[in-house]
Amino acid sequence: MIRMTNLWPAPVAASPIIHTVAIPGSKSMTNRAYILASLAEGESTITGALRSRDTDLMEGALAAMGVKFAHEGDSIRVTPGELSGAEVDCGLAGTVMRFVPPVAAFAQGPVLFDGDAYARKRPMSTILDALRQLGVAVAGETLPFTVHGRGHAEGGEVAIDASGSSQFVSGLLLAAARFDRGVTVVNTAGILPSMPHIEMTLAMLKDAGVHVEAIGQRWRVDPQPIKATHFAIEPDLSNATPFLAAAAVTGGRVRVPHWPLNTTQPGDVIRMILERMGCHVELYADGKDYTLEVQGPEPGGLRGLRLDMSDIGELTPTVAALAALATTETELTGIAHLRGHETDRLAALTREINNLGGDCEELPDGLRIRPATLHGGTWASYDDHRMATAGAILGLVVEGVEVENIGTTAKTLPGFEVMWDEMVRS
Repeated sequence: MIRMTNLWPAPVAASPIIHTVAIPGSKSMTNRAYILASLAEGESTITGALRSRDTDLMEGALAAMGVKFAHEGDSIRVTPGELSGAEVDCGLAGTVMRFVPPVAAFAQGPVLFDGDAYARKRPMSTILDALRQLGVAVAGETLPFTVHGRGHAEGGEVAIDASGSSQFVSGLLLAAARFDRGVTVVNTAGILPSMPHIEMTLAMLKDAGVHVEAIGQRWRVDPQPIKATHFAIEPDLSNATPFLAAAAVTGGRVRVPHWPLNTTQPGDVIRMILERMGCHVELYADGKDYTLEVQGPEPGGLRGLRLDMSDIGELTPTVAALAALATTETELTGIAHLRGHETDRLAALTREINNLGGDCEELPDGLRIRPATLHGGTWASYDDHRMATAGAILGLVVEGVEVENIGTTAKTLPGFEVMWDEMVRS
């Protein structure tokens, strides 16, 4: 049931946005670092970590099982300990509900997982059945479920259908080195969405000294130590995309400092997308660092595009908002798996864009968005952080847009609405 309370009047940009915004750390990297540090042989440190609902839920889950976290300014010390039974609140965090169950296999006792109401609808059988194949006792098929940890787990080879989420593969690989026989993961589906997130997992495992043999869609990890290390977290590039979109839709200029020159984050692809839609995009050296600058086109210059987003599905709400304001048709494909995200994002985007007078058609694996004149109205967020930011983008140039529950952005970017207001006023 959609709640139309806590409506936030999206601020309209009276002139082109000119702004520089610093983006906090990557949620995806932060939560992977938390898992690896919790399973390592010794104390690790993490700098630049994101503090948000999703990362707090991850820290809370691991702390409940016995991992110690010490926050000292921008640094976090993570000290592993003997894992114990616990109760874990997953909220709506996919990384918690899919990364933590393999860790729970090494707890001494049962670990009960539950979460928000919608989280109970998210697909979980892939990771739970995989754990059973690896010798772990699991009760349940969706949230709530219980992993009955015995302090160790056998491991071996497991075949899974990971077409619903790359998180199933990452969750198994992050803990694989701790299994008695290691773990070999084989994706039987042929389709694997968000491959950059797998590459991120592999890169961070390498940083922790874990060797992974990867051949096609088969990954093998032998039993080996996970080394204590230092993880430096990059800015969250996906969280940067709404601010860059603000330049695109207002004909303005937005800069994001500390943009990584080389990264596994799928959010980096926004550079190519904005160029194809008519923006001028430049990544330039700024001392020892790099800054990304996006200059939006003149009014009427924002173009639609055809794009396979199978590897970059998390950018879909931002790109769909841009497409709703473009002067030519857009077709986004390869994103059927978004029906299993925080909400059914394909249905939600179609409903909300059309509610504002847009022309959005849901496809079997994506969206087709045609030019239309938008008007004000209520934009439902479905408790989905990226739906909320998509509504804010449209509200920059469409008067009278009210976004329901803008506070849901705290899932990955606490204070978003304050940052957004500061940008519009700058």
